[in-house]
Amino acid sequence: MLPAAAFLAAFVLWPLIRFVYDSFFEISPFAGGPRVFVGFANYLTAFASDAFQNAAVRTIAYTLIVVISEFILGLMVALLFTALGQRSAVFRTVFMYPLMIAPVVAGLLWRFLLIDNFGIVNELLYRAHILSSPDQIQWLSDPNIALLSVSFPDIWLTTSFITLILFAGLQNIPGEVIEAARIDGARYPRLLFSIIIPLLRPVIAVALIIRGIDAARAFDIILIQTDGGPQGSTTTLSLLIYRTMTRFGEPGLASAMGTVYLIVMLAVAITAIMLIWRPGSSPR
Repeated sequence: MLPAAAFLAAFVLWPLIRFVYDSFFEISPFAGGPRVFVGFANYLTAFASDAFQNAAVRTIAYTLIVVISEFILGLMVALLFTALGQRSAVFRTVFMYPLMIAPVVAGLLWRFLLIDNFGIVNELLYRAHILSSPDQIQWLSDPNIALLSVSFPDIWLTTSFITLILFAGLQNIPGEVIEAARIDGARYPRLLFSIIIPLLRPVIAVALIIRGIDAARAFDIILIQTDGGPQGSTTTLSLLIYRTMTRFGEPGLASAMGTVYLIVMLAVAITAIMLIWRPGSSPR
């Protein structure tokens, strides 16, 4: 394991340490420029910034929309595949195809599907007489629904990932437990919420933590579709940190924002493990 550990130390651990270290300095955006130690000033500036606060709220909202939608859809499809058994093999293969598509491609695809005036989604809804005009819903131009709209590609791309994890977990649930519950007269809702989901806790925890962190750092899909607009309604923390570093030329402030983001993600992951997985406990 030494080569792998050395690789991680060189390309993950050291850049992370340097990233946190830079958050305590005011750094010139030019190579070889001055570095001035400012302590926690960058953190105070970040927390006092309306842009940082608003981006944090949008990141939380985006993450909740994506993760909850993917979990519900993924669990439903995984249960369906389990019920079908071997007959679901072809459907499972087809359902996994979106995982092979790059996020940038997915963002471009959904941008053309949802773009105002001549987007395919609005055109289909108009022809189905659901909309009165093809531009009635401004998916990517209305600040009130833009954040929801940019979440569609993410949900479409990675619901199959959640399905794959949950389907694998369902295969490890002992069949005799389900059969015993059925003999005792338990109906399907009781089976689902009292047996299946409690036994899936470790799998659910892994799926939610991985997807939650991945969704919270969404960047390319949003950048391609709206570039953080309109009116900043889709600017998440990843986009804000990127712009602070490259466009505004404040590496120290960007490092402070990223460090806060990292700490929050660690806290959320630990909380999810303790509440969902409950290590050391056994489901009743």
